[in-house]
Amino acid sequence: MFNLLDVSVRPVRSLEEPSFKKLMQTHHYLGALPKISETLWYVATFADQWVALISFSAAALKCSPRDNWIGWDFRHQYDRLKLVTNNSRFLILPIWHFPNLASRILSLCQKRLPGDWQAAFGHPLLLIETFVDPRRFRGTIYKASNWIYVGDSKGFRRTRHGYNATANSPKMVFLKPLQPDARIVLSQPIIETTYLTGGSKIMLSAEQMRSLPDFFSDIPDPRRAQGRRHRLGTVLAIAAGAILCGMRGYQAISDWADSLSQKARERFGCRYQKRRYLVPSLFTIRDVLIRVEPVHLDCALQRWNQCYAQQDQSLAIDGKTMCNAIDDQGNQTHIMSVVGHHSKTCYTQKK
Repeated sequence: MFNLLDVSVRPVRSLEEPSFKKLMQTHHYLGALPKISETLWYVATFADQWVALISFSAAALKCSPRDNWIGWDFRHQYDRLKLVTNNSRFLILPIWHFPNLASRILSLCQKRLPGDWQAAFGHPLLLIETFVDPRRFRGTIYKASNWIYVGDSKGFRRTRHGYNATANSPKMVFLKPLQPDARIVLSQPIIETTYLTGGSKIMLSAEQMRSLPDFFSDIPDPRRAQGRRHRLGTVLAIAAGAILCGMRGYQAISDWADSLSQKARERFGCRYQKRRYLVPSLFTIRDVLIRVEPVHLDCALQRWNQCYAQQDQSLAIDGKTMCNAIDDQGNQTHIMSVVGHHSKTCYTQKK
C-alpha cells in the first residue's frame, strides 16, 4: 500500500548518477542536464524504489520577473546569484503518479536543501526559482506548495552567441524563499559576511562594455607598432572588465576573455577576422599590463568610475601594503584607498 509519509528524499550518490541521467533523458521532455557549476541531484524513494528525480542548478543569469521581485541592484546581482538556485528538472517516474506526491517531494527537498547546499558548496542558499512552460503545464504543483508566481520571462533563449533574436518561449516564473527575510538579504546595499560567496564582483552592462575602451584611448601604447594585433584600449578594457567581475591574475583574466560571447567581444571592440571576433591572448594581456604606465591607467579608471559609480551611503577608507613595490629610497609602498560600500568603486587612491 502506497503511503506518502513513507516517501523520502536524499541526494543521488556518485555511483547512481549514470542511472539518474539515463532516466531523466528517457522520461523528461527536456532531457538530461550535465552537472555544471553548483548542482545537486535528488531522488525520491519509496520502499527503496525510485519514484521521482529532481535537480537544482545554477540560477538564471538574467530574469526580469525574479530580479524585479528581489529588487536587487544591478551591481550586486552577479555577486549574489550563488545564493539562488534553479529547480531545473522535476520528474515523477512512470507508474508513480499519485495525488499530492509532487507537493510532498518539493516539501522534503526544501527542508533539506539549505543544509545540503552549505555542506557541498560552503555557502548558504536563500531562494529557489523555477521556470514552467505554459504550453505544457500550469504550475499547479508549485502553486499548491506556496511558491510565488512573479510573472513570465521574456522568452529569449541563451545561445553560444548571446541570446536569440526573437522571443519564442516565455516561461512562468515561480520563486520559493528558503527563509523569511530572503528578499531583504538579497536586496540590501551591504550584505552580511555570512552570505558572501567570494570576492566582490559586478556584472557589466552592454553600455559599460562599449564605453570602457574609450576611456583608455588617450594612453600611449608602449608596444612596437610592428606586430600589434589588438588595440590597446581593447586589451585594457577586457583586463579591467575581468577584474571588475572578480578575476584575479593574468590567467584568470585570459580565461574570462576566452569565455566572452561574440556579442560581448564586439562590444569591447575586439579584432574581427574570418567572421569571428578574437580576444587578446594571455601573453598580450600580460605584456600590456606590465608595460603600460600605471598613472595613465589609474586616471582612466578613475574617469570611468566617475561616470558609472552610484551614490554611496557610506565610504570605507583602507590602507594596503603593495608587495614587492619599493620606491627610490628603498621603502615599501603603501596605498590609501577610499571605496564606496554600495557601489564597491574606488573613488581615489594616494601613495
